[in-house]
Amino acid sequence: MEDQNSTAQTPEQSSGSDLHDSALSVVEELVYWRDVRRSALVFGGSLLVLISLATFSLISVLSYLLLAMLCVTITFRVYKSVIQAVQKSDEGHPFKVLLERNISITPDMAHGYMDIILLNLNQALIQTRRLLLVEDVVDSLKLAGLMWVLTYVGAVFNGVTLLILADIVFFCTPLVYEKNKTAREAPWSSAAEQNGLNFLSFSFVFLPSILRPNLC
Repeated sequence: MEDQNSTAQTPEQSSGSDLHDSALSVVEELVYWRDVRRSALVFGGSLLVLISLATFSLISVLSYLLLAMLCVTITFRVYKSVIQAVQKSDEGHPFKVLLERNISITPDMAHGYMDIILLNLNQALIQTRRLLLVEDVVDSLKLAGLMWVLTYVGAVFNGVTLLILADIVFFCTPLVYEKNKTAREAPWSSAAEQNGLNFLSFSFVFLPSILRPNLC
């Protein structure tokens, strides 16, 4: 009985696990391009924001993004109002569905996300303490070697450039891997795989040189 009680999950742990699994499924659908339109929108938007941050300040990027959204929503609202006035219809607010949608974070959702954050934070703190206090000499030496390599990486790239490269790899590598996996069964897909590899090569070779004048 005690073992069963100890292994049973609390409601908070169960909700946190469910949120974690749902988040992983959403990320998997995005990176494997299950919905091409949705993945292209997320990938293009994130890449555009990161490239903008490499060129402009954070305040400028946020201001332009909000200004663009306001231009779209205000224009659409005025357009629908004119159409309703001409047709003498009473359709109401064009964004009524979105305005009535509940977007508030419930306490259960907040507890679930906090459980996930605390779990990962505690694990990171434990690993950091273990590595910095040299609990295992080999692991600490590996960390020292990694930090030494990152000093050279930091001398070539800034943080925004690394995020741009990570964004490209994050969205392109799973797709290239899936194409490569399919190529073993269908030889005709090797051309698509080569195009993906060429795109990644272009990103790693030419993108840093394009953004080089904006490096800190």
